[in-house]
Amino acid sequence: MSVFPLVRDFIETRDHRLMHRVHRWRAPQWVRLWMICATRGGDGWLWSLLAIAVALYGGPERYLAIGSSFLAAGAGIAFFLWAKRLTGRRRPCHIEPHCWSTLLPPDRFSFPSGHTITAFAILTPLTVLYPEFSLEFTFAALSIASSRILLGMHFLSDVLAGAAVGVALGCLSLSLLA
Repeated sequence: MSVFPLVRDFIETRDHRLMHRVHRWRAPQWVRLWMICATRGGDGWLWSLLAIAVALYGGPERYLAIGSSFLAAGAGIAFFLWAKRLTGRRRPCHIEPHCWSTLLPPDRFSFPSGHTITAFAILTPLTVLYPEFSLEFTFAALSIASSRILLGMHFLSDVLAGAAVGVALGCLSLSLLA
């Protein structure tokens, strides 16, 4: 027997255990609002505002910051569209109803998290180029990633894979353009 099915089953068991807990947790109103705002921030408008701010106030690194972030995000979008079709993993909200989240997913498939890939792909180069804002960028990326789990859109493994891919693409794009 191959190791892959054993590892996959191990991850799936834990993903489903966490999903059951999350879908039954009646989060406080402030957590609900934070998660909805975070996930909506990851829909794209936040990245446009951030690009404008970097273009206006980003100093000499502005072109490298915008270029590497957009390159990483574009590669990330292409990757997650391909990976989602390849894996065909169902979303948690399609498996079990959530007790308070009523958001509709943007597509049918769960693995990997596109919001998380995009957040980490964009914010990794910005964190490297603007370390004085690393706390804020990290908070934004982690908020978007955790919102995807707490809103029932993704499993933990979807988000962890998305973060790893996003950081890798962010670093790669920065090294290609630097």
